[in-house]
Amino acid sequence: MTDTTLSREAIARFNAEKPLFTAGPASLIYENVAALRPCFGRGDSAFLTSYDAVLTAISGIAGQSRTVAMQGSGSSAIEVMIANFLYGKVLVVDSGYYAKRLKSIAESRARRDGFIQSVEVVDWQQIDEVAAPYDWVLSVYAETSEAVLVPIAGLEALSKRCGAKLALDATASIGLEPGHDVADVTAFSSCKGLFGLTGAGFIAYSCEVPNQVEDMIAALSTYADRKTTGPYHAILSLEPILANHGYFKEAVTINKAAFCRKFADHLIYPAALQPQLCTATSAPIRASNPNAVLYAPRETRAASITCHIGEVHLGAEAKGALVDMLEIG
Repeated sequence: MTDTTLSREAIARFNAEKPLFTAGPASLIYENVAALRPCFGRGDSAFLTSYDAVLTAISGIAGQSRTVAMQGSGSSAIEVMIANFLYGKVLVVDSGYYAKRLKSIAESRARRDGFIQSVEVVDWQQIDEVAAPYDWVLSVYAETSEAVLVPIAGLEALSKRCGAKLALDATASIGLEPGHDVADVTAFSSCKGLFGLTGAGFIAYSCEVPNQVEDMIAALSTYADRKTTGPYHAILSLEPILANHGYFKEAVTINKAAFCRKFADHLIYPAALQPQLCTATSAPIRASNPNAVLYAPRETRAASITCHIGEVHLGAEAKGALVDMLEIG
């Protein structure tokens, strides 16, 4: 009979049986599971205490004054962010597949409710050339489709030159990269650099909410006022992780460094443009373990993109051993 006891040893065995080189969720952490308990979003004082603690911690990581949680993915949170915050002239910074998705969402909202009047695009490598006035700059911070980091200092300078507010898709950067506080609003999920279970989207912001969105599912107030069932168990899974986030984050740093040493001759971008989450190589990468799950980007110009959150359960005790099973394909 299969042992289904969710002990630390069992979780470690599950992770060993399926090595992950994907962008999220991270490897399963014992604390994720141990934190789960019966809960409800109204009248449950114990859960509401945990809820407030988690959102306060996330606001601190994001460098924002307030965070709202919702059921869904990072993409769900991005949809709500764009609907409620963006208006007027919007400049999208194109860095790859997920930046193009931002443009598509912004154009769709413009047609739907008219808060956004125009959407223009600039390549991420040409942002220093832009100085025209805009109301919002909209950008991905860490573009996983290309494993490239759009420099946050460049985005901050761009916004200031244009007299614009800055909205970030922080899905692949939150918890892993510095500088999110330069944005006015950010959107991301529970399961990448925050290391929680899947199922929660977050919007962290410090500016006013300018748009009065009529449809309930797109309105930020729906989630701020907890009018729908929230991501209760994803929230609980985050509580012990965020209390010791730096310890678990160290596993990403260790694996990133080990990968870059081993494949130094095949790295596409210099270190300053590489996100902690993932690395692009000019040669295909394969794993010697047939159970390993490699990242398959929806669209990329790289030969391979490898992600580094597969040993997060080991925290600072990680040795980068997963990298040993990787080789040039």
